[in-house]
Amino acid sequence: MCGRFAITMPTEAMAELFGAVPGNDLPGGPDYNICPTDTVAAVTSAEGLRRLRPMRWGFLPHWYKTPADGPLLINARADTVAHKPAFAAAARQRRCLIPASGFYEWQKGPQDARLPWYIARSDGAPLAFAAIWQDWERDGRSLTTCAIVTTEANRAMQPVHHRMPVILDPDDWPLWLGEAGHGAAALMRPARDGVLSLHRVGTAVNSNRAEGPELIEPLET
Repeated sequence: MCGRFAITMPTEAMAELFGAVPGNDLPGGPDYNICPTDTVAAVTSAEGLRRLRPMRWGFLPHWYKTPADGPLLINARADTVAHKPAFAAAARQRRCLIPASGFYEWQKGPQDARLPWYIARSDGAPLAFAAIWQDWERDGRSLTTCAIVTTEANRAMQPVHHRMPVILDPDDWPLWLGEAGHGAAALMRPARDGVLSLHRVGTAVNSNRAEGPELIEPLET
């Protein structure tokens, strides 16, 4: 599961990190509470050129008549992405990377309380989520949309949630983007032990309207 994340890097820094040409209309930042249907920055690769592009977070299958015509597809499961009709073609042909500074996950607490955690790389480097994308067009309206690929949680994440986004190291980016041949399916695995650090944050982030750097600050105990 990945339903909320943060990005604090400027566009220019993201473009430099991924060796990508930034496009127009990229979302401004920083954004400490990116929610489904928001516009996110994503890295694609074609004909030897990487591009940093704006995309709607919420994948739209080509048969949707409107963006609200079916379930909101913000995630695609690693174990089924290659076979599900909504995702199969994109998994083969349209893979991308979504930069993030960290992401949120919620642990079930007493009396069904939602206890938020913030998860980031232990070394402070940005995250790169494995994702898929697709253009959708209907009745003169067009959107470029994406979904984050998720897999089973690693040992650090398991006490919080049973799933996590697929997080790719820089050496894996070319394979996922289709620049280094076949075999990208092998990359859809949990992050290695020690790659991520987790800390509890305040419940302000439970609201999708909340914003500001205080959302990712460790909860005082």
